[in-house]
Amino acid sequence: MRRRTAVLLSGRGSNCAALIDAAADPAYPAEIALVLTNVPDAPGLARAAAAGVPTAAIDHRSFGRDRAAHERAVIAALRAAGIELVCLAGYMRVLTPLLVGAYAGRMLNIHPSLLPAFPGLHTHAAALAAGVKLHGCTVHLVTEALDAGPIVAQAAVPVLPGDTEATLAARVLVQELRLYPLALALLAGGGAGVPAAADATLCNPLPGAGGVA
Repeated sequence: MRRRTAVLLSGRGSNCAALIDAAADPAYPAEIALVLTNVPDAPGLARAAAAGVPTAAIDHRSFGRDRAAHERAVIAALRAAGIELVCLAGYMRVLTPLLVGAYAGRMLNIHPSLLPAFPGLHTHAAALAAGVKLHGCTVHLVTEALDAGPIVAQAAVPVLPGDTEATLAARVLVQELRLYPLALALLAGGGAGVPAAADATLCNPLPGAGGVA
């Protein structure tokens, strides 16, 4: 049986769209059963609705500074939809232990760097400033520590002469859109090494990573 999965987003929903497209295959082990946002006019919400995916908006501003109250409302919506797995896809909220604990070992996040390098924001600028030759993206299980959960999958791209933040971000995004569906399939299908007890790193599991094998 396919695992009922929710995608949480705050913006355009590019990675969400990639997950929805992957889940359109009946053989895919996860079903995107809900797309939830904290920003009612987030473009990703309309994209999901156009694909026939149920959507929900729980505006964090309605809860003031009470993050726990907002997360309790999110958890209630997830449970009402029978959600088993959660994917964060540009969900611009710092999670509290309440939501992390509710889906411990069952919540994924995608981060635009090769973790543990460059956690947090502005990763492409940080990579360029550091002069690294490889950059990329990581899908990891979410824990209470920021961008520090067990790694499920990674993909690398080269940093080219003359790269800007924009050009590097675009190259990384190509891999994000391919990597996230793979990582969700691993988790939903019970792939070896995926549980939170151990890392299950797959460096460049996909071909065509901008010339890096």
